[in-house]
Amino acid sequence: MTTANNRTTRARAIALAGVFQAATLVRQTGLGMRRDELATRTSLSSILTTDAASADEVFGGIAPLRVGLETMAAQLGSDSRLRDREITAYVITLLHLERKLAQDRTMLERIGNDIRQLGTAPQTSEQHAPAPVAALAEIYRQTISTLTPRVMVHGDPGVLSGTGTRDMIRALLLAGIRAAVLWRQCGGNRYRLLFNRKAILNCCSGLLREASLHGER
Repeated sequence: MTTANNRTTRARAIALAGVFQAATLVRQTGLGMRRDELATRTSLSSILTTDAASADEVFGGIAPLRVGLETMAAQLGSDSRLRDREITAYVITLLHLERKLAQDRTMLERIGNDIRQLGTAPQTSEQHAPAPVAALAEIYRQTISTLTPRVMVHGDPGVLSGTGTRDMIRALLLAGIRAAVLWRQCGGNRYRLLFNRKAILNCCSGLLREASLHGER
């Protein structure tokens, strides 16, 4: 993911949409809301996609990122009424944690080894096999959650107390970190987000049109 073709506004927009998608799914999970199944599967599966040739391949295309693209358009757009402060906080914290992770080679290697040992894509539905989700959650708990600041997830206390919910949230946060790593690999940083916001939003609009076309096939 370090070739010139992947250091484009399009690639950065795709990666950032991955962060926003994970943050949105975390928000929905904490509130006990129904999550988009394709978006959930895509975000979790992206964790295990470590040798993709492009940003698109990490998420299996553009259509599976529709939730993240829609959220990113709302969060970065000019209409403040469409923004969710919790999602903004999650994204900012995930990007900050990724920068800390990038400086800890030992932790990076541990996460990489643990992910490779999983071997198969995670299941996202409890009636199937929740063990891979629990395994991803444990990777997050033993590594990223030891960094500061910790992601403080808000929601329904009754929902958040469930083991399955906690595991899903941690697994999704790991997916957010994975997308944040991709954002950095594609040349993303806080200054690009600040000064290239309009270009990213324009690209996001094009990607949403692309997602709609692919989704109709």
